[in-house]
Amino acid sequence: MTHAGKLVALKSFGKFVFEDDLEGAPSLSRSLRQGGDFDLPVEPTTLFDLASVTKAVATTTMAMILYQRGLLELDAPLFGTLPEFLTGNDPRRRTVTFRMLLAHSSGLPAYEKLFQKARSRDELLTAAFSMPLTADPGTRAEYSDIGFIILGIALERIAGEPLDTFCRREIFGPLGMSNTTFNPPRERAMIPPTADEREGDVSPAKLRSTFRKRIIQGEVQDENAFVLGGVAGHAGLFSTAEDVARFAHLMISGGSPILRPETIALFTRRESTPSGTSRALGWDTPSAPSQSGTHFGVRSYGHLGYTGTSLWIDPDRQLSITLLTNRTWPDCSNQAIKQLRPKIHDAVMESIKTLLNR
Repeated sequence: MTHAGKLVALKSFGKFVFEDDLEGAPSLSRSLRQGGDFDLPVEPTTLFDLASVTKAVATTTMAMILYQRGLLELDAPLFGTLPEFLTGNDPRRRTVTFRMLLAHSSGLPAYEKLFQKARSRDELLTAAFSMPLTADPGTRAEYSDIGFIILGIALERIAGEPLDTFCRREIFGPLGMSNTTFNPPRERAMIPPTADEREGDVSPAKLRSTFRKRIIQGEVQDENAFVLGGVAGHAGLFSTAEDVARFAHLMISGGSPILRPETIALFTRRESTPSGTSRALGWDTPSAPSQSGTHFGVRSYGHLGYTGTSLWIDPDRQLSITLLTNRTWPDCSNQAIKQLRPKIHDAVMESIKTLLNR
């Protein structure tokens, strides 16, 4: 947590996996005896798979930088940069803009298991580019991984280089986010596992992928991002709580040295259309009910990640809360994070309020 420009709390809890997992899964215990890093305590230096927080910290920030350099026009049609998007005979595709992709109002579907048929990066991108629209562009807000996969490729076209290369040089390097990366080194052990994709080890009734048929540790949990090589606009970034807090401080303090205050204000302000949307450009804003809890102000913004990660920022209070977990271990059936996350945010906000009133 940061407050008034300072890192005021950095706490870690628990281990990489539950004790019951080690007791009940002989193959996991064997991996532990053979040097697998599962029975480790979570530390402040632990690297987490950020999942969709990638959309905000990496992809949206790349868009912000390109925008303020005059290279990205928010209301320009996507097909001008990505002609492959004009597949089929749907004239609506010509009206999809960068703003719509950032605000999740492009009409593209929320999610598709493209990895089940696409076994290469090119095959998956072709499938993403040709996804049929499920709504008229600009008329409905529907959170879309597909939209951000496409956005990431379009931004790479504009920048003339891969997303991870751009982000490393233009964002993570200048901010001192030395532990933030796509595709962390294989020898990096301090990464909690996010999924058990082995066949036959757990009940098939659970929400569990067996796509890779192994324990997923140190590689992106999202299967579509995996097929894309671990670097994608919607997922793939790994980071520590302290690095994410550094990024939050940038957003609160006006953006120097990489962003301008007016750029931050534009991208984090809730969009006026479609009607009723809570989305800003690449960010979400508090709604009722909200995973941010009940105390974040009207100008607040944040983002969630499927693996159990989140970042919420209140610029008026000069406060940010980063929460990193591996809630998808060993599968995706545990939804307790939905109850836990707002309670944590409320507890922190109430504690800060108490301290300020002393």
